[in-house]
Amino acid sequence: MTAPQTPTTADELRGVGLRVTAARVALLETVRGGDHLDVEALASGVRDRVGHISLQAVYEALHALTAAGLVRRIEPPGSPARFEGRVGDNHHHIVCRSCGVVADVDCAVGEAPCLTASDDHGFSIDEAEVIYWGLCSDCSTARSS
Repeated sequence: MTAPQTPTTADELRGVGLRVTAARVALLETVRGGDHLDVEALASGVRDRVGHISLQAVYEALHALTAAGLVRRIEPPGSPARFEGRVGDNHHHIVCRSCGVVADVDCAVGEAPCLTASDDHGFSIDEAEVIYWGLCSDCSTARSS
């Protein structure tokens, strides 16, 4: 008996009904290999893999990947949009007020209290987007020096 094979990036794209292109494969792999990258950094990463790609093509591919649920877009106030490959688990983010670094923060273990709003206004809530703000360890150390 053989172990099940992990789907390729191309298989994942096909699985959500997207056409497989070298740019989409490179973009999805760049998002997943990065750490909350903005569009400029993603475009650079895709260019390193496949050569020239316009910024407009990157935006269009990101829109398609986000709509298909393969990529998550986050927009901390005062920061450009950033993208990540961690999707579907209702995790949150922490942002450094000084340098802008973003890190993942898991939701509470067990029942997710962030999904219980004090007034849900009749909505059926399935996701919460929480952003914690503070100073990262590098900026905290620099500030105290």
